[in-house]
Amino acid sequence: MTPKTLSLTSFSPFLPHQFKVPKICNSGRAIIICKAFNPQPQQQNQPEFQTQLSVAASESQGTGPAAPTRGDIFLERQQILATSSLITEKKKKKKKEKINGSLIAATFCCYGCGAPLQVTETDVPGYVDPETYELKKKHRQLRTILCGRCRLLSHGHMVTAVGGNGGYAGGKQFVTAEELREKLRHLRHEKALIVKLVDIVDFNGSFLAHVRDLAGANPIILVVTKVDLLPKGTDFNCVGDWVVEATMKKKLNVLSVHLTSSKSLVGITGVVSEIQKEKKGRDVYILGAANVGKSAFINALLKMLSHKDPVAAMARKYKPIQSAVPGTTVGPIQINAFLGGGKVYDTPGVHLHHRQAAVVHSQDLPALAPRSRLRGQSFMKEVVLDQWVSEKMEFNSMAGFSIFWGGLVRIDILKVLPETCLTFYGPKAVKLHIVPTNKADEFYKKELGVLLTPPSGEQVEEWTGLETARQLHIRFDDTQRPACDVAISGLGWITVEPVSHTHGETDSNLVQETMVISLDVHVPKAVEIFVRPPLPVGKLGGEWYQYRDLTEKEEETRPKWYF
Repeated sequence: MTPKTLSLTSFSPFLPHQFKVPKICNSGRAIIICKAFNPQPQQQNQPEFQTQLSVAASESQGTGPAAPTRGDIFLERQQILATSSLITEKKKKKKKEKINGSLIAATFCCYGCGAPLQVTETDVPGYVDPETYELKKKHRQLRTILCGRCRLLSHGHMVTAVGGNGGYAGGKQFVTAEELREKLRHLRHEKALIVKLVDIVDFNGSFLAHVRDLAGANPIILVVTKVDLLPKGTDFNCVGDWVVEATMKKKLNVLSVHLTSSKSLVGITGVVSEIQKEKKGRDVYILGAANVGKSAFINALLKMLSHKDPVAAMARKYKPIQSAVPGTTVGPIQINAFLGGGKVYDTPGVHLHHRQAAVVHSQDLPALAPRSRLRGQSFMKEVVLDQWVSEKMEFNSMAGFSIFWGGLVRIDILKVLPETCLTFYGPKAVKLHIVPTNKADEFYKKELGVLLTPPSGEQVEEWTGLETARQLHIRFDDTQRPACDVAISGLGWITVEPVSHTHGETDSNLVQETMVISLDVHVPKAVEIFVRPPLPVGKLGGEWYQYRDLTEKEEETRPKWYF
């Protein structure tokens, strides 16, 4: 039998396409000369790659029936490639898992606060007992771990973690407020649906007027939380219109406005419908100031979704932790909440240095959060003079008196009408006290930390006082409705009524002579004071509130509100 000559065609399917292979025939052996071919122009001093591969078919591969077939060569090549890829994957995996010989625990985060899991620092968010970590890792359950700080928060302990400008005193400062803000800036470059939360009790202080710096051009749904705290008898038609008007003045274009309560689930169904309508395959980010109620809102959202969505029902098992501590969430928390795809992200709160929570100690933070329905406390001439009987001959109105709102606010009444009424809306834990202005300084020094709290405890010695004073001259032209609200960032607001509704008609000549109410408002340094149109609350709010006449263009562009 004549020996079979090994031809080039038996190798050609396995040679790279960029090689030009001249065929050289030899009766004894096949010689293949491979020359590299580069279609791109060669650089200078680049040597020409040339390889001569001599294969003796009779010696190495065999000839005739012993010669390898194309299938044998193909299988051998695939086995070599599979082995090399497996080795490469193992090396990459080991490189990711090890840094300085120790495994990274930061791959997974605490489902309660979003802090990276770690097993070294016990007083830092994300700490997990090493034995627990290894056990959960073995069973691939690291996503179900709650860190030690979250366990303390769930039992009522006040453990802060945010420092820096806008952070909070007391506790371990794990991350600064500036770093948390930087974690949100990537939203400007992503396609997402933004759900922005605002606290109705601290509307101006928690509004985030510069939210576009974080959210970019992404569509925004505005959700107003804690409406169940408004006084009994409030007309929410008036409140919804007031919120939309305030939003329009801030020139923040939103899709819709929703009045909600995460506690009673009021308005949550409308938000769910709006999210499903506008999501369009995008992820949903819950954005808002610190302690505005983002985690509570997400829990309410999952509860409503779980009725028809099994994915949301599963997500409720590992929902974000809720607490009265601003800065509970220190990292983004990813939640699978939609059956058709897409995720919900609970984001760290934006910490604002101009709120009262940024100047008090962590132990006083619960006092700033209202826990029940607000009831306005009013001050007028009769109330003031009843408390200061001996001063009746000296004072015939509230002018010349000072009102302390805990140790955080002092209001000196300079010029008012005899029938003027100041009504305070805020947390019940922060008490109100009224004294003559000439005795106010002495009273503040004596009662700070005793009657005037917060501050309390050890913070009293370090308290710098009410360093910022702002003089307000409030003009009014209608005695049948409040002149304005004076809102204290992070605390509440004061409604200024030129003439109390409990009085009959007042002297018109006296009203025309006055027309201005003058107040001095003292607050801690950096805390902001807002003068805004009065929020229509209570039964009387629906009576004096006036709806503005809209043009056709305004009716088209104005966002709708839902309750």
